[in-house]
Amino acid sequence: MALGDMSVDEAVRQTVVGRFTAQAARTPEAEAVRFEGVGLTYGALDRRSNQLAHHLQGLGVKTDVLVGVCLERSVEMVVAVLAVLKAGGAYLPLDPAYPAPRLSFMLEDAKAPVLLTQAKLRAGLPAFAGPVLCLDESPALFAPEAPASPVDASSLEGLAYAIYTSGSTGTPKGVAMGHGPLGSLITWQLGQSIAGPGTRTLQFSPLSFDVSFQELFGTWCSGGTLVLVRDERRLDAVLLLKLLADERVERLFLPFIALQSISEIAISHQKVPASLREVVTAGEQLQVTHHLRAFFAALPGCALHNHYGPSETHVVSSYVLRGSPDAWPALPPIGKAIDGCELVVLDEQKRPVPPGESGELFLAGVCLARGYLHREALTAERFVAHPLRPGTGERAYRTGDLARVLPDGNVEFLGRIDGQVKVRGYRIELGEIEVALGSHPAVKQVAVVAREDVPGDKRLVAYVVPDGTLEHAAGTLRRHLGTRVPDYMVPSSFVVLEALPRTPSGKIDRRALPAPLPTRPELQQAYVAPRSTLERTISESWAQLLRIDRVGIHDSFFELGGNSLLALQCVARLRQEHGLEIPIVQLFQSPTVAQLAAVLSGDSSRPSLKQQVEARQAKRQQAAGGTGASEPVAIIGMAGRFPGA
Repeated sequence: MALGDMSVDEAVRQTVVGRFTAQAARTPEAEAVRFEGVGLTYGALDRRSNQLAHHLQGLGVKTDVLVGVCLERSVEMVVAVLAVLKAGGAYLPLDPAYPAPRLSFMLEDAKAPVLLTQAKLRAGLPAFAGPVLCLDESPALFAPEAPASPVDASSLEGLAYAIYTSGSTGTPKGVAMGHGPLGSLITWQLGQSIAGPGTRTLQFSPLSFDVSFQELFGTWCSGGTLVLVRDERRLDAVLLLKLLADERVERLFLPFIALQSISEIAISHQKVPASLREVVTAGEQLQVTHHLRAFFAALPGCALHNHYGPSETHVVSSYVLRGSPDAWPALPPIGKAIDGCELVVLDEQKRPVPPGESGELFLAGVCLARGYLHREALTAERFVAHPLRPGTGERAYRTGDLARVLPDGNVEFLGRIDGQVKVRGYRIELGEIEVALGSHPAVKQVAVVAREDVPGDKRLVAYVVPDGTLEHAAGTLRRHLGTRVPDYMVPSSFVVLEALPRTPSGKIDRRALPAPLPTRPELQQAYVAPRSTLERTISESWAQLLRIDRVGIHDSFFELGGNSLLALQCVARLRQEHGLEIPIVQLFQSPTVAQLAAVLSGDSSRPSLKQQVEARQAKRQQAAGGTGASEPVAIIGMAGRFPGA
């Protein structure tokens, strides 16, 4: 994409404010913003933001002063952001959906002296001692201000915004991002984008999500049109697809879960927006599902960009998917470093690991934020001296992400280190399970988490949004996974939901996923109550161990959520509490209550354990064409089911 009349060197020496002003001077009559069918030109947006910027400077806004911005999606919202930056200040996004105590904490912690909002939101805001400007009610307030640009108070060293993210201690932390890193990002973005000048971009992300900066200034610094969308349309895939078509949107920035939803609806309703040329996803692990493949197959000229970068750096790497979607990997890598950035994978001693081996991902270069607002100790902990170039003054951000460098130089994201899932002695990447579940045609959306509802007993739980009817979900999906992942990666519980909960930025809200109910999962076979004392003993023991209310005599231990570790616990419990001696292998060969009770009671209609093992061995030897030495068939058949096997 062209950078206007500037060279790349000139562009990186300017803030986005200067580049917007230059663009407005070149194309004053071009449409800069479009909302609800009404457009605002670059000239008009420039004048309105100038007037508010003058007013803010009169209130003391200058370099590194944060201004609270609590506005719904509207023309006022984009005017406010631009005006704060033109005044030399930095904006503090305040999501109107946040609880008042959280907003109050952010305003106090950021020491914001001014708050910009709308009249209808005023009553729900916390008490605030400074000026509160309702932009939709105060146009006359700014009318006397000069429409000409104020003296550009922004600088590459100045603060552009502070975005608050969740803290591990429960206290939000504000990431202080400067103009320099953001200007470099926009320069890179415009230089590599396949969309040309004048591109129409949807403004999908909340202002409190850093991707919104890319949407705004990646559009304005190239003379494009920013298409705003109300939340009721943004959250309804059918209405959003209609907007994309009506407004001829060419570029989208979407988190994976939203992209998956749009793709599914677009294909099922045959409403693929033909104008799309570029889709950018970030914020969570990209999974190329069958819906995404079908969506992009219907858009042969559209590229999918997978961006990676925490709030502390914004975007640092990119991987582009083009060509036939059938050839795209199910879990694409996060790619290679963008201009001016560095990705380094290090071991625990902060030494580079060889390609193919995993380690912690460190980020360096022009991308780094200043740190966390008023959190010097935390800043020093996460923003460290460059491990490979100590003493040079260079910094690096330690992400806490696990990654590895692939043979082609691309970096693969492997999950979190500090929150890495370890279940039953195995380190597990939840994304792999999600991809396997997502390949089932009846699954629309899925999330897998490791829960520890009982201290010391961590179990995998899958949350599934079905694509239509998904009968006997637990048994169906467990069998589906059984052909794709090892036993230890099959979740103990499957919870069917109408929709996955989301954060304001559109990501899956994993903390809001409900605990599995203690009810028997829906299985193909109907519930049949125990008929004898032995069957009742086994049934009740399984129910306690598997945390469900009842177990029928024809229910399989493993279809109910049992695994090899729980099988060991089951055998131990039956032996200790009821004096029942059961070889562990017998539970795998007789996995229902009725079958196990029949073996224990010596039912002559069933072969004994010894007879079953001998029959299996004879069958294998016959298939092999010989009668070689005996082998421990039952034990070999269990290999890989236990940690360390």
